[in-house]
Amino acid sequence: MTDLVIIGGGPAGLTAAVYAARAGKSVTVCEMQSLGGQITQAHLVNNYPAIENISGMELGDKLCSHAMNCGAEIQFTQVLQVEKTPEGFSVTTEDEVIPCRSVIYAGGARPTPLSLPREAELTGSGISYCALCDGAFFKDQEVAVVGGGNSAFDDALFLAGVCKTVTLIHRRHQFRAENALVEAAKKTPNIRFLTGATVQSLNGADKLESVTVDTEDGVQEISVSGLFVALGRSPECSLISHLADLDERGYCDSDENCATRTPGLYVAGDCRKKLIRQLTTATADGTVAATHACAWLDK
Repeated sequence: MTDLVIIGGGPAGLTAAVYAARAGKSVTVCEMQSLGGQITQAHLVNNYPAIENISGMELGDKLCSHAMNCGAEIQFTQVLQVEKTPEGFSVTTEDEVIPCRSVIYAGGARPTPLSLPREAELTGSGISYCALCDGAFFKDQEVAVVGGGNSAFDDALFLAGVCKTVTLIHRRHQFRAENALVEAAKKTPNIRFLTGATVQSLNGADKLESVTVDTEDGVQEISVSGLFVALGRSPECSLISHLADLDERGYCDSDENCATRTPGLYVAGDCRKKLIRQLTTATADGTVAATHACAWLDK
């Protein structure tokens, strides 16, 4: 029986894997998409202690390599079900059933959509939620980014190095992003700002050709071939909702040890209820969850 199954291969999950494997526990990490989590979408990470500048993709690769070198097993698979058993837990994936003694859930959060007609239809044909993944497809083209937080500015700065122009559309006049990112974007000549504006419709036949934007000066149609949505994310906690309490927004509730109401089940990272969600808080959660999971296992 595996000591610990970690669901989610982002910074929280991989940090937990490092700590648990170093403590001598058998560890399996289940990740259904790509290792590294949301941080891999960051063009540049320069707020992680002792590492002044690193790309998100490189940091994600390093986290993965560290976990594997410590002895953690990585499985690229989707977890379908988590159940409590007399011996611990049963984690059902699309490939097998993994019996284990403890679980750390680090499922992260999903992108928040615009919720506009034809959004799903045009996703992959002009609509994207990952600038780092899809930006190269829009080389020397005109694109837009929707949002006002760190993710939106990260996307805009990355796209500015690839695309002809980047229009950053935000419904407010003030941005939630860190001042350093805002100032960097303001100094980038091919980034323009459209504030006090909301996207009303997505236009184009088989692919995106323009967006209709409602502004304080009236309705505008902006010609773009790509629209990158960066409106934040929603937690992915439904998988353990029968074993842990969720708040009104769907985030998983836990104590300061990252423990849920079910003994042996811990939660870490962006899916956890907390005030601050940053790379450093995700890795901190992974450390705390793994340390307490190991102590619980030793009992």
